[in-house]
Amino acid sequence: MSRYLLDLNLPRKDGREVLKEVKSDDNLKCIPIVVLTTSDTDQDILQCYNLGANCYISKPLSLEEFAQIMKLIEDFWFSIVIALRARLQGRRLQGRI
Repeated sequence: MSRYLLDLNLPRKDGREVLKEVKSDDNLKCIPIVVLTTSDTDQDILQCYNLGANCYISKPLSLEEFAQIMKLIEDFWFSIVIALRARLQGRRLQGRI
């Protein structure tokens, strides 16, 4: 299962543009995108969710907090989401969904 971590402040292209392009591409739009950026403005948060972001996280200031957040992201996407996805796929195979 692919997923992207996206910063809004990219050197050559605005992250919101990247998000819009990915979410409007039929081959890519199902890939979860976690926005991980320094911005915590309501405008950026709302715009990203409106463009299809699956999660928006403001980068913490300390390296320790950043490491904790990365661990939480990993646990969520690799443990919870994958387990839920496998469970739902099993139900589909059994004809219950």
